Amino acid sequence: MSSAAFYRSLGGGRYASSGATAGPWSPGTQHAGPPSALVGRLMERHGARPGMRIARVTVDLPRPVPVDDLDVEVATVRAGERTELLEGRITSQGREVLLARAWRLVAAPDDTPALSPLAPVPPLPGPQPPQTMAGAYLDGYVSAMEWRFPPAAPGAAEPGFDTPGPGTAWARQRIPLVEGEADTPLTRALTLADSSWAVGFELDHRRGLVINTDVTLLLHRDPVGEWMCLRSATAAAAGGSGLAQGELHDGTGECGRILQTLLVT
Repeated sequence: MSSAAFYRSLGGGRYASSGATAGPWSPGTQHAGPPSALVGRLMERHGARPGMRIARVTVDLPRPVPVDDLDVEVATVRAGERTELLEGRITSQGREVLLARAWRLVAAPDDTPALSPLAPVPPLPGPQPPQTMAGAYLDGYVSAMEWRFPPAAPGAAEPGFDTPGPGTAWARQRIPLVEGEADTPLTRALTLADSSWAVGFELDHRRGLVINTDVTLLLHRDPVGEWMCLRSATAAAAGGSGLAQGELHDGTGECGRILQTLLVT
């Protein structure tokens, strides 16, 4: 993986996708993290007002996002004094491949108490060899991110993508989202968010089809720094579907949640 960035701007809301966007299932289709971050980047800039922040982004994936040129559009659905609802979409060769909605809210006042119901995650481990994933295409998104799994407990299997979850992993981007542009806390979080259920693989995705149809990122505060930690688990039921539930942490503590609906067939 030698790409300078996940995307290169072509102007006018159009972006060229690099090979780094390719997901683990095919070199021709993207991991949902980079395109989620791309639409989130434009949402942040669309009608931005001081003192407001994006607190929730929900991304729906009606079809695979190809590793191809993408057109991104963002519009305001509702604009109020304290809240705004934004809508975005990505098309490729005239076909809609991603839909998104986001709530932008007035930032909470300085005297709001810091509340955190979750236990702390393990500290960031030291450097590790590149991670593997059985049967996956690795020379794209998986390699464009740096992954570090906490050490295994005595007698437990070494953690990684091939060890059944629940799971915990620290990660950061090796390359920027858009060539020549700085990333933001929101785009970093969105680039990683779609990996939540992979960190906590509990359904056998090699025996049958297990894939997420959406991803919702909820941030009660903006992440700090380039490293973030996912702690993820899965719920599922016969005759139903799967639900991946993730926590997002940074070096200072908990900062959000991630939810993904899983198609199991």
